[in-house]
Amino acid sequence: MSARFMFADVVVVDGENIGCIVKSWHNEKRGYHYDVYVRMYNGIREYDEADICRYVVSKCISKEEKEWHP
Repeated sequence: MSARFMFADVVVVDGENIGCIVKSWHNEKRGYHYDVYVRMYNGIREYDEADICRYVVSKCISKEEKEWHP
């Protein structure tokens, strides 16, 4: 079984906070777990794989987002 998340994946943790995977870990007892930088906490926290949801990022900029970009 391989890791569900990879370095730099954007994820949701703690129900509503966006984070970025910075390190993945694995051991026989715990399985995969990750260090995630969470901007809201201004730091890195450790999460088990079951406690993380993938955040889907669109592949193109929406009409509303284009207003923010030059």
